[in-house]
Amino acid sequence: MTSVLEPAVRTPVTDRDAANPGDTAEAALRRDAAHVLLSNWTGAATVPSRTLYPHQWSWDSAFIAIGLRHLSPRRAQRELETLLGAQWGDGRVPHIVFNRAVPLDAYFPSPDFWRSSSAGAVCGAPADIETSGIVQPPVHALATWQVHRADPAESRRRGFLRRMYPRLAAWHRWLASSRDLGGGGLAAIVHPWEPGLDNSPVWDAALARVEPAPPESFRRADLDHSAAADRPTDLDYGRYVRLAATYRDHGYDDAVAPHAFALEDPGFNALLIASEHALAAIAEEAGADPAPHRERAAAATAALVGRLWSPEAGVFLARDLVTGEAIRAYSVSGLVPLIVPGLPEDVVRALVATAHGEHFGLGRAHMVPSYDLTGPVFDANRYWRGPSWFNTAWLVHHGLALHGQSEAAALLRAQVLDDAAATGFAEYVEPWSGQGRGIRRFSWTAALALDLLRQPDAGRPAHRTKEGEPRR
Repeated sequence: MTSVLEPAVRTPVTDRDAANPGDTAEAALRRDAAHVLLSNWTGAATVPSRTLYPHQWSWDSAFIAIGLRHLSPRRAQRELETLLGAQWGDGRVPHIVFNRAVPLDAYFPSPDFWRSSSAGAVCGAPADIETSGIVQPPVHALATWQVHRADPAESRRRGFLRRMYPRLAAWHRWLASSRDLGGGGLAAIVHPWEPGLDNSPVWDAALARVEPAPPESFRRADLDHSAAADRPTDLDYGRYVRLAATYRDHGYDDAVAPHAFALEDPGFNALLIASEHALAAIAEEAGADPAPHRERAAAATAALVGRLWSPEAGVFLARDLVTGEAIRAYSVSGLVPLIVPGLPEDVVRALVATAHGEHFGLGRAHMVPSYDLTGPVFDANRYWRGPSWFNTAWLVHHGLALHGQSEAAALLRAQVLDDAAATGFAEYVEPWSGQGRGIRRFSWTAALALDLLRQPDAGRPAHRTKEGEPRR
């Protein structure tokens, strides 16, 4: 088992540690990160932010649990249990679990748009919990295993893995069956929100096929909390709404829904593979057979390389299942497969060279830009069209460490800690200046900074720049 899947057991940070951290930069950052997570806790889960994202998000909660385990393994377990408690009967884990105490107009699309309990009833949507009908990247088994490892005794006492294993196995089965729309052994995405890179330029051509919903048919709540220049455009949103409404109106059933947007994304599938390896470890601990999970991970790795690897580009490319063509664009999603154990050595070498090259500028730009720095539609400020994000940097960091790229991994870890501290745990940053963009006090930024601080070789932030100061 690899270090990314089986980190060393950590001693949890106590409330006293968080309240009296000392006066070092590392201790101050740990204290501040802990405060973000504690203040965004709702009693059963952690919201990404108290303003723009007032509900529970799927892959956010997985990343949050990875950091939260250092404060309270029990609370980290609860985070994942709450999310998986909203799992549908068909196995899918919805990308939003709605808090019924939050007003409908606080976020769009709201529960009355998704209508999961009625529209999704045929697919087993919960009758008593409102959720969305789409999904997000499957980081959950990976997070579950790391949370267990934070306090195995407490995890075993509570039967955490025994309860989580069948739910996680059902989630992976659904992705491998209902979502293998290309028939090649990879899971497909059917909405730009599903891979988490909402408005990436990678999706532009596929989205152009989608007739947008009329602008008067919905009201965006995101612009109440974030600058329009940082967010997806109204045209993007119209297409997002159209795709979600069409899926809803076909009962969220992939067998009958007419998917105008269907792609195989390398980052989504890499996370599924990493989580399949973690699920093998979970199965073994829970008394189940780990062999099927290892076999599926190996088969999916072969499919990932066979279908999405581009030796010419030196990066993994998304494939449009409607046209059958690879999308020749450099996205951070194409670097995320570094987290896959057993990736061929020539592929690893090429990915590392691409990360350091002109497209991503590893070591020169802040963290890892979400899109090609040299691309014609690169936008340094607008959401996933260029800015650098903390969660994808964390994934690339672990991938570099996994494959023995210790110097590059250490540099990226220091950048994540620097930028988290300098921006007040911003949602993401402008890749050249490091200026924080989007929401501050963002939960996964705090959680992943806390996780990197707890790594044995993390050290303290190496060069804390002022927000917006260019990296030298």
